[in-house]
Amino acid sequence: MLDFPCPDWTVAAQLFFALVIGHSVADFPLQGEFLAIGKNRRVLMRLKDPTRPPEMWVFCMAAHCLVHAGSVWLISGSVVLGVVELVLHWGLDVAKCNGRTNFAFDQIAHVACKAVYVIVGTVFLAN
Repeated sequence: MLDFPCPDWTVAAQLFFALVIGHSVADFPLQGEFLAIGKNRRVLMRLKDPTRPPEMWVFCMAAHCLVHAGSVWLISGSVVLGVVELVLHWGLDVAKCNGRTNFAFDQIAHVACKAVYVIVGTVFLAN
């Protein structure tokens, strides 16, 4: 766990690096095919698979976003930051799954969120 709010820019850089690593782990190996497909209502409706009803998207999205929120919380030690991550990750992924954004924008936006967390924690919250 790293200090949040960040006492200086060295810790801020370490926190940003750790948050991006956490994002990469949570978004790729920890997501898996089940959650990647299950969190996308449009894909579930196209599949018409009785074992994967479209209504399951909300549970899969919640599970995926909770993994991200847990990663942010564990790395930063801030439950508030974890909740912020949960809400923002949910919004960004719903937009992507609904075709409002694409994969590249989604990934850039997630990393930008981590940068904002670190900047706010360094500039505005640190003593």
